[in-house]
Amino acid sequence: MNQNFENARILIVDDDPALLKLLGMLLKLEGYAVDAAESGERALSLLAAAPPRLIITDLKMSGMDGLALFDAVHRLHPALPVIILTAHGTIPDAVGATRKGVFGYLSKPFEAQTLLAEVQKALQLGASAFEPDEAWKKAIVTHSPAMEAVLDEARLIAATDASVLICGETGTGKELLARAIHDASPRNDRPFVAINCGAIPEQLLESELFGHVKGAFTGAVRDHKGLFQTAHGGSLFLDEIGDMPIALQVKLLRVLQERELRPIGANQTVRIDVRVIAATHRDLESEISAQRFRGDLFYRLNVASFRLPPLAERREDIPLLANHFLASLAKKYQRKVNGFAPDALECLVRAAWPGNVRQLYNVVEKVVALSAAPIVPATLIERGLVRASEELASLDQAKLDFERDYLVRLLKLTSGNVTNAARLAQRNRSEFYSLLHRHHLEPAAFKTSNS
Repeated sequence: MNQNFENARILIVDDDPALLKLLGMLLKLEGYAVDAAESGERALSLLAAAPPRLIITDLKMSGMDGLALFDAVHRLHPALPVIILTAHGTIPDAVGATRKGVFGYLSKPFEAQTLLAEVQKALQLGASAFEPDEAWKKAIVTHSPAMEAVLDEARLIAATDASVLICGETGTGKELLARAIHDASPRNDRPFVAINCGAIPEQLLESELFGHVKGAFTGAVRDHKGLFQTAHGGSLFLDEIGDMPIALQVKLLRVLQERELRPIGANQTVRIDVRVIAATHRDLESEISAQRFRGDLFYRLNVASFRLPPLAERREDIPLLANHFLASLAKKYQRKVNGFAPDALECLVRAAWPGNVRQLYNVVEKVVALSAAPIVPATLIERGLVRASEELASLDQAKLDFERDYLVRLLKLTSGNVTNAARLAQRNRSEFYSLLHRHHLEPAAFKTSNS
């Protein structure tokens, strides 16, 4: 039995039932958990319900073939390794597949030990992206496919020193992600320092970032070490970087390029070793066009970029987050509040949430403080909401590009119950089944999901 990756989930895909069964037996004997799909379409449905650690797929299949499946998987989960098997392999096929990002390519017949060795290498490569280490479990609470895709890539980036730019609306958790990247990085034993660039006047912000020496300006009665020096060896989080004045952007760019700074009033430069993680709610490319943000600084910061979806795009996370906040806040306030009434949860799921996760936390904090019963009723949620709850958008209003994600969220939210999902989508069952078929989604896959 494999000890390093015992119970790691592997999805196998083949339209040959005999080979599918054989592969399943081989992998289960090694201690892996196995999901089997007889087609690429079925595989995508299982993937939406519960992403595995590795996919092994046949190349030649009726309907969606292995490379088409890989393309679909890669769009959803760029860090998920895929091994392709084929009896029709050629060297050009293999070269083309690996250039596209396929992890491995084995021709049939293959030795069992050869396949198992490839499986081990694939799992080891993806370990940093998929291991649920303590830092990520504590910081990020989600089972949203959109958020999981962000986290898969962020775990990989955490192991490097690349600069990171996090975009998203206010309240989506940009600082949480920045801190999680730091905690999962080799710098995690050094400081994580955060500053909001839009909340501090320009003159003070320069001193806060770069420091100053005694006498540099009126009121500078002693030397002051800036945040870059405070964060030496660790990470500096520049929140709302889009609000930084142009003059300071020039100085910041020089510091990032030269890896050294000169405190205000100083004659000597200071070497720094800092990983910069920046965040903004603004569209920086539009800001560049309007000449409010420097393009060269944008490209220096944007080595790796992530967009955090607003809470309205990850409604399947609302019950999970609400219960997580409830448990934490009940302990903080020493209140015996155990959960939400079903109609209270429905009220939370249907609310607009313009303030995103931060607003959800605020609402839960209010109801915990006010609750006189162990179960929070819907009436208390309605009082706690800043804005009146509103219905989920119907599928007529959803853009086609987001239709699949919308359906996945509904199926996760209802644990694959088509009647409830169709009701939330304001569609009859037959029409809803047609939409699921169009996107290769099977309700049964979500009933067995661990999410």
